[in-house]
This record gives sequence, C-alpha cells and structure tokens, in this order.
Amino acid sequence: MGERQNRPFQLSFSSSLKVDFQGARVTSDGGLILVRELDERLGLSVLTKRHLIDSRRGKNVQLPLSDLLRQSVYTRLARYEDVNDAERLSQDPTFRLIGSKKILERGAALTSRLQSFETEVLTQEENLAGLAALNRELVARVEASDSPRRIELDGQH
Repeated sequence: MGERQNRPFQLSFSSSLKVDFQGARVTSDGGLILVRELDERLGLSVLTKRHLIDSRRGKNVQLPLSDLLRQSVYTRLARYEDVNDAERLSQDPTFRLIGSKKILERGAALTSRLQSFETEVLTQEENLAGLAALNRELVARVEASDSPRRIELDGQH
C-alpha cells in the first residue's frame, strides 16, 4: 500500500490523460480526477440520463445534465460550500477536465446556471425521486464489485 508504481495510472474517461503523482505538481483539486474515473466506471452519466428528467427544454441547454450534476457534486466533494465559487471554478483546469469535451473546451457552468440547475431542475419531485434511485443504483454497483483491486477511501481527515 502506498508504493509507487513504475507507470502512470491510465484513465478511461479521458484516455489521453495520464495521472502520475508528482507531489508539488498536483493542484489542490487534483484528487477529483480519480473521483471522475470512479464515476466513469460506475456509469454516472448513463444513470443520470436514466433517472433524471431534463426540464430545461426550450431554454439554454448548452451543458448536459450529467455535467451539471457532476459539477454540483464535485464542488461539494472539494469542500466548496455552495455555488458562489462556480464562476472561478468554471475556468479551473481540474473542473474543466472532469467534465465532457464541451466543458474542457468552453468551461464549466457559471454561478447562475449551476444555481438554476440545483434549485429548479433537481428539486422537481420526479428528480428528487430520480436522485434517490440513482444513488441506490450507484451503491448497488459498488457493492456488486468483487474486484481484487478494490480500494475503499475514507474522506475524513
């Protein structure tokens, strides 16, 4: 445990990216790249499409629901308390990297868009039920994993 491997970790969500731990070169939010890899392997984008309803039809829908959900969740995982940091994080290299190709090219959601997503889209009754179903399915997928390389992370400091 904790031993350095001789080769970088290859990611499946962006095969052009390689993660190699080099101490001082890691950004403060760089750990989210590994969380992104986990969500890719668990199929978060597919589950988002299956369980959440995009009620933004006819409105500005430049970003897919899965990108907005990912940005919302990852912001909290990185200990940003609310969407007030979204403006700055929209151009943060880590937050751009963990999204879709569209976010990599243009940036993540700004404060107003993320706030609207969280307060108007996610709070709809069918999406609250969808979030619960999505969570249950993610947990079931993790529990069903019997990989000998399974690692459990504890987010407490």
